[in-house]
Amino acid sequence: MYLRITDHAPANLLCRVQNGITQPILYRPDKDMDTQPPHIWVDADACPNAIKEILFRAAKRSHCPLTLVANQPMQVPAYAEMLVVPAGFDGADNKIVDLLAPGDLVITADIPLAAKALEKGGYVFNPRGEEYTSRNIGDRLSVRNFLASFRGGAEPVGGGPPPLHNRDKANFANRLDRFLAKRRP
Repeated sequence: MYLRITDHAPANLLCRVQNGITQPILYRPDKDMDTQPPHIWVDADACPNAIKEILFRAAKRSHCPLTLVANQPMQVPAYAEMLVVPAGFDGADNKIVDLLAPGDLVITADIPLAAKALEKGGYVFNPRGEEYTSRNIGDRLSVRNFLASFRGGAEPVGGGPPPLHNRDKANFANRLDRFLAKRRP
């Protein structure tokens, strides 16, 4: 992950944070950023356990930093990070957007979070393996907002999304593998 050191620092001076170690570096767009694997951010409160397991295996295999963000602690492997945020409306979403760097990957089914991540230059997949892009996110937001206004602000009735099938898990795993293979240093 890369962070600007200060607002007064030169534009090409960034700070690399990896495995808890902070190192100042000079940023050269054609070199430094492209050699780092993308950081994977997971909106973990609603992410199915089967998808988390796929993410754990992929992060271990590809050496990509993986952070699960939720409002309650979860057990994660030693090579992943668990970030617990205070309970509240969009707490995890806001933290992911705050920490997201261009080129990072966000895993979420939350359409507003997906839109914010795309605005920051991130990539977004939902747990069924569908990629949200600048081309399809506007339509998704419109449908979501229409349905919310149709309900009149009431909570949706029903049990949430349909169950995750083996086909969905395979779609997600394949999409993730293709994404990571393209961005391998």
